[in-house]
Order: sequence, then C-alpha cells, then structure tokens
Amino acid sequence: MSIWIPLAAALAVGLPALATAWAQSRIGPAGAAALAEKPELTTTVIIMVAIPETMVVLGFVVAVLIMLRGGA
Repeated sequence: MSIWIPLAAALAVGLPALATAWAQSRIGPAGAAALAEKPELTTTVIIMVAIPETMVVLGFVVAVLIMLRGGA
C-alpha cells in the first residue's frame, strides 16, 4: 500500500473539518446575535449551524471509500 492512500483519506476528512470550523466560527456569533434580537429564529440558527457538519460526514464517507478502494 502506498503512502498516498492514507494521506488522501486524511485530507478527505481534514480539509472539510477545517472548512466547517471556519464556517461555524462565523455562524455562531451571528446566530447568537440574531437570537438575542429575535428568539423565534432558533430553528433557523440550529439548521445553519448543522449544515456545515454535513461536509465532515461526507468527507468521512469519501475517506472510507478511498481506503476500501485502495486496498487498505
């Protein structure tokens, strides 16, 4: 097995995780400020925080597929 397969799988999870962290660092304070003014936006804020998490889940699926197809 080549070193490239585990590296590709790590990047498939790591890069979306970094992007999710960046997105949530922007969404969190904005959501808190919106909730302070309009508490009825709770559902919207929860959805907006949850959407970037799907990037990490999809990255994990891609990493598993890379490892399985690579013979690991």
